Amino acid sequence: MSELVSEQIAALQPYQGGKPIEELAREQGLTNIVKLASNENPLGPSPEALKAAVAALSEVHRYPDASGYRLRSAIAEHNGVNIDEVIHGNGSNEIIELIVRTFMLPQHHIIFGQPAFSMYRVVAAAHNVQATPIDTDADLVHQLDAFLNAIRPETRVILIDNPNNPTGTYVPSTVLEKFLDRVPAHIIVVLDEAYFEYAEKEDYPHALKLRGRHENLVVLRTLSKAYGLAGFRVGYGIGPAQLISYMNRLRAPFNVGVVSQEAAIAAIKDQRHLQKCVELNRIERKKLELGLARIAVRVIPSQANFVLAEFAQAGAELYESLLKEGVIVRPLPNLPHFLRISVGTEFENSTALSALTRVVNQAS
Repeated sequence: MSELVSEQIAALQPYQGGKPIEELAREQGLTNIVKLASNENPLGPSPEALKAAVAALSEVHRYPDASGYRLRSAIAEHNGVNIDEVIHGNGSNEIIELIVRTFMLPQHHIIFGQPAFSMYRVVAAAHNVQATPIDTDADLVHQLDAFLNAIRPETRVILIDNPNNPTGTYVPSTVLEKFLDRVPAHIIVVLDEAYFEYAEKEDYPHALKLRGRHENLVVLRTLSKAYGLAGFRVGYGIGPAQLISYMNRLRAPFNVGVVSQEAAIAAIKDQRHLQKCVELNRIERKKLELGLARIAVRVIPSQANFVLAEFAQAGAELYESLLKEGVIVRPLPNLPHFLRISVGTEFENSTALSALTRVVNQAS
């Protein structure tokens, strides 16, 4: 059957999300399970978003507004841009795929980092485009000079997640500014800021403020993380109106449902809840980093809502042992001695740290 697909697709593995709580409960017969595997917001969405979602249920027999006018208006107002510069998506992941599908042919070339968001490689393979993954440096930070050196005449898109998933690292403003100044104007640079709200370092770049530095810059954001709407699947992109117009010609109609649109609009308006979530993450991320430093070989400083840590033992073995303790984290196939641990509530983090300490000591 392999002749039915390209070699690139045959070589891919299906995306594996964090193990669901229900699945672990069935397998191990456990209760009170702590899941810190999928970078979810432990406080959940704004109460106003939930109210809006419930109210919208009475309209689910109708198709949503295909143009997402009210949603895009709320996004545009929040970010200080024009509505024709905004595209809405079924998560920002859909927009990544849409960029490649709209602007690339098999003879074109894409550049992204590794490790980085795993779907970059999947999207490139799905559209049979040439791809160059660029290794991060020793501190697991994207090497933008290497990105520049990898540019070819056929390069059309460069993808940069900042902060990076799964490392939590970031490229500082000065480095990113110099990079944007040197990228040829025809190349579309995509700055994926899924974890933007969690970044607090003074030199972390605000990508929307850099739009004047590169003609074809597209900034991606999501409401799945800091806004707590992962199950509603709402993301967006901001870029030049002409690029957005081209993407809309291929965007699936009704790609964000009625309930999701209304929840997202209300969530964007409730900035007080957002700040509450961000502040909890700031406090608990620091505690998690300090706790991991006592048992890990190395802890990677994070600007996201997760922490990446390296251990003497294989990450997959620690992961399996933690499952028996009722704790779900994320092992990383391309970083075999690392675990990525989402930032949860104080109880969730302390529970995970206690369990991880036990399994690390047992494995020593």
